Amino acid sequence: MTNTKPKTAQIESQADQAGATGGGYTASTIDVLEGLEAVRVRPGMYIGSTGPRGLHHLVYEIVDNSVDEALAGYCKNISVTINEDDSVTVEDDGRGIPVDIVEKTGKSGVETVFTVLHAGGKFGGGVYKVSGGLHGVGASVVNALSEKLEVEVFRDNKVYQQVYRRGQPDGGLKVTGSTDKRGTRVTFWPDDEIFHDVNEDNERVKIVVEWDVLATRLREMAFLNKGLRITLSDRRQNKSEEYHYEGGIASYVEYLNNTRTAIHKPPIYFEMEREGVVVECALQWTDMYAESIYTFVNNINTHDGGTHLTGFRNALTRVINDYARKNALIKESDANFTGEDVREGLTAIVSVKVSDPQFEGQTKERLGNREVQGITQSVTSEKLADWLELNPKAAKDIVAKAIQARQAREAAHKAKVLVRRQSALENSSLPGKLADCSDRDPGRCEIYLVEGDSAGGSAKQGRNRTFQAILPLRGKILNVERVQPTKIYDNAEVQAMIQALGLVVKEEEEEGGGKSTGLLRPNAENIDLSRLRYHKVIIMTDADVDGSHIRTLLLTFFFRYARPLIEHGYVYIAQPPLYKVEKGKRVEYCYNEHKLEAVLAELGEKAVIQRFKGLGEMMPEQLWETTMNPETRTLKKVTVEDASEADHIFDLLMGEAVGPRREFIEANAHLVGNLDV
Repeated sequence: MTNTKPKTAQIESQADQAGATGGGYTASTIDVLEGLEAVRVRPGMYIGSTGPRGLHHLVYEIVDNSVDEALAGYCKNISVTINEDDSVTVEDDGRGIPVDIVEKTGKSGVETVFTVLHAGGKFGGGVYKVSGGLHGVGASVVNALSEKLEVEVFRDNKVYQQVYRRGQPDGGLKVTGSTDKRGTRVTFWPDDEIFHDVNEDNERVKIVVEWDVLATRLREMAFLNKGLRITLSDRRQNKSEEYHYEGGIASYVEYLNNTRTAIHKPPIYFEMEREGVVVECALQWTDMYAESIYTFVNNINTHDGGTHLTGFRNALTRVINDYARKNALIKESDANFTGEDVREGLTAIVSVKVSDPQFEGQTKERLGNREVQGITQSVTSEKLADWLELNPKAAKDIVAKAIQARQAREAAHKAKVLVRRQSALENSSLPGKLADCSDRDPGRCEIYLVEGDSAGGSAKQGRNRTFQAILPLRGKILNVERVQPTKIYDNAEVQAMIQALGLVVKEEEEEGGGKSTGLLRPNAENIDLSRLRYHKVIIMTDADVDGSHIRTLLLTFFFRYARPLIEHGYVYIAQPPLYKVEKGKRVEYCYNEHKLEAVLAELGEKAVIQRFKGLGEMMPEQLWETTMNPETRTLKKVTVEDASEADHIFDLLMGEAVGPRREFIEANAHLVGNLDV
């Protein structure tokens, strides 16, 4: 989650003035940024942000280079160490960066890699058959954004070392010793001038690399590269973990399903190379309703899928239908299963290795290679059909799961009529408790999902009626993690949200038979965002245990049934104050204990402190001033950094299994806080 604060119009007005006067725009005003200077001036273009996400991206860039050595077959061990001074060291036992002179640059291979953008062994010459870091900017960008970077290369029985400061070499490449080791060790100190965050008081704060964030990413990399050993150590906390999975992505599926009941064991696993493309898949059906499919290309998480996902899904639907009919498990008169039917409860990892992947967009999140679809589809069809024939009991159970899903879908067909909207901007079929806004442009409109009628009443009186809508929710909504998907339409509060937000699913043709249902289903990707009535959905609950639980239930609904809203940045969490402090005519609102202590230290004795136990205790004017006014409020945007890990955590916290949940809460009390699950 990230904080958002209103920005002043100062920059806009300056730009307007420059435009109005012509601004003296001549050739002499055009800057040409040399070398790595462009990276320091516009770091967001290379790593996405200068906040926590960008900081961790630096680590990933160096680790990805080591993983590419593993993909090439030369690296078996990678160690990542967070040092006591918050620097990070990444070491591998690969071939080591070349140290001889590169003809085109006149510099050593090491200096070329760390100071020249788009330089490396990934653009030709057959050094890397497949690679995740395709753009060749990783090492140089990390160097540019580090206060200091030190690289050591173990090669040819020698130790080579070079130091850089903010991207510039501090001396040449030197031989500093002899060694029997091989590989590369990189230590970097992220530049505090570049990386920072802001707290609730909009104050600039230092950010550091976090164990939990790195652990999630490195565990995933170890799963995706079976046999690779990755060690993460944190000298600040004196702890270390090792990630090593001989089962590869089959172990990944078992990890994701460790809180679910599998219909068959072990997971189905196959790997095959065809026409230069390596297709590796692991899949397992469970008794859950959510579909959890994660796709990768050369270890890159393709969040938006692409041709490999399409090929896998097409094969899955066709093979299950063919098997069911061939073995008379469904009647001849029955319609084919839809893709939704066969994927209900499925957890799958689809990983392909492609020598020349073509990604759609700059974020590498959707694979575009057309040939990969046919290859993935044919490999999956062959291997899955063989597995079903060799495992008839498990195959029958999988078909039975699809039959149950189809029956539920058909029984819920009438529910679709209840929730379908004529238009995203019409007020027909809206829930009666909704206090709508008068504006009809979703881009300007926001809705508050408010805990309780009392707080809802204050919010309705305090809001700006032009663009702010209020939907009070009574009690704790349905825990959607534990019920059949069609049951969400039987719950009044969930039904009210679906209607108020305008959540509509596109009907699409599916491979293997029929159209999608048009019903909200777990992990549905085809929500029609053009029908959404508000582009800010703000969860506003009390700052207590019940409020945390309600917020978590709402987040579970959005993550499972309306994830595109999160992915497009439409879901927020309001930050109401915990305290009101008064002394004389001065009034201060405090959003945390730290702020309260600072205010009390400034005001001294005789300050009157009011602790807000709930939103309903606040006057409409107070609620507007502190929590709803865009000029003064603080919102937390809900984001999904790692969908598979979020999937696992939601299942852990909100699912049926009690033991794993208790273990997680005990081990992560600092993260869970007062969440009542």
